[in-house]
Amino acid sequence: MALGGLAAAIVALLVLRAAPRVGVALWLVVLFFVPVWIGVSVGPFWSAITAITIAMIMTCSTSIVLSPADGLMAAFALLIVAQYALDLTTLSGAVIALSEWLLPYIWGRLILTRVSLDFLIRAISVVAIVAAGLAILESITATNFFVMIAWGDPGLYNLWAELQPRGGLVRVEGAFGHSIALGASLSMCAAFVLATKWRLTIRLIVLLGIAAAIMLTLSRIGLVTFVITVALSIIVLPGLTRAARVMISAAALAAAFVIVPFVSGVFLEAGQEADGSANYRLDLLSLGLVIRPFGAAPDITGLTVNGEYLGTFSRSIDNALMVVAMRVGWVPTLLLITVLVIAVGRVFLKRGANVANIALTGQLPGLFAVAFITQYSAFFWFTVGLAIELGLDNRRRARETTPDKTTSFTSEPSMPSAGILGRLSPERPGGVWGGSM
Repeated sequence: MALGGLAAAIVALLVLRAAPRVGVALWLVVLFFVPVWIGVSVGPFWSAITAITIAMIMTCSTSIVLSPADGLMAAFALLIVAQYALDLTTLSGAVIALSEWLLPYIWGRLILTRVSLDFLIRAISVVAIVAAGLAILESITATNFFVMIAWGDPGLYNLWAELQPRGGLVRVEGAFGHSIALGASLSMCAAFVLATKWRLTIRLIVLLGIAAAIMLTLSRIGLVTFVITVALSIIVLPGLTRAARVMISAAALAAAFVIVPFVSGVFLEAGQEADGSANYRLDLLSLGLVIRPFGAAPDITGLTVNGEYLGTFSRSIDNALMVVAMRVGWVPTLLLITVLVIAVGRVFLKRGANVANIALTGQLPGLFAVAFITQYSAFFWFTVGLAIELGLDNRRRARETTPDKTTSFTSEPSMPSAGILGRLSPERPGGVWGGSM
């Protein structure tokens, strides 16, 4: 049985390596449509998204240009391993940090060695269309088909399969195990949809469908991050014409007239539950009292520090950065924050914006209201890696297109360009220097 499984895994890797588009499409299908409680047990339990991410990384062999962000992520990984060895971090915390944050980042850095950016943008947009459609269907039928798949890890199933009500309605969550995770992931996809080369009318229809699905999650964070992502795309996304920016703005305003009254009515009916959710997120800041420079924070169940009762947060901490700091300490957390700053820092600079850092920038407010949970965690850190790669590519292209001003001050005559000489030598279309230029 073990040999058969190993043989099947080797064959699968060979197929994924030979067919990169199939592999990327499979990874996206698992990301959006396979719940985290489904996976394989090889030693510990591996969620399907973690297993397929490892497999996709193993199919890559092309080298890439390294970034300072890669050094920071390597330092983060070393810190996590060292902290676990010194018993400062739990096995669970170390596995989550390496498998749910580091591995997707690495895959994001490598994916463009396997497929083109255009293909990746289209593929993400297509799975977003399907995910949004299934979310709308879930709302209409009041049935989440994904929670019917009960096999896998029982603990993860019990944690994430329970549906959430709000204001008399059940919040849609698709395969993501939580409505906020679905809403935040779809809002990231908005930037990819707008970056496709599809006709503008198709992009607008898809965008409205995604907005409807996010609205049905009844998540304020999903809606806020969606609005920010679309607004940023209108302002800085490369490739959009002025007419497209105007039409997208008009469509967004029209959609707001429908979404805002609906969501306001739901939150008004939810009343104290919605207000309590907002106040809870502010109270989370008191957890800073127990965070350590290195290693996991102490168990806060029943804990009171300086008169602050922290046991309230022992079940759930809806703040991504706070959760990271609680699990591994604030020094490793600062490394991740620095990587994130590198990924989004050029979004408003000339030639600095790209589809990935726009999607990430839209998520920044959400990091203070949702943890890195289920597939959202993998999608977020994958997009961080992609943003780093696209940033390097943008700077490389800028250097290639910037003229070398030092040559104008030399007394020696300049050599004709290879392109000109190539055109003068039709028998050598690759250029006079030989080979392909």
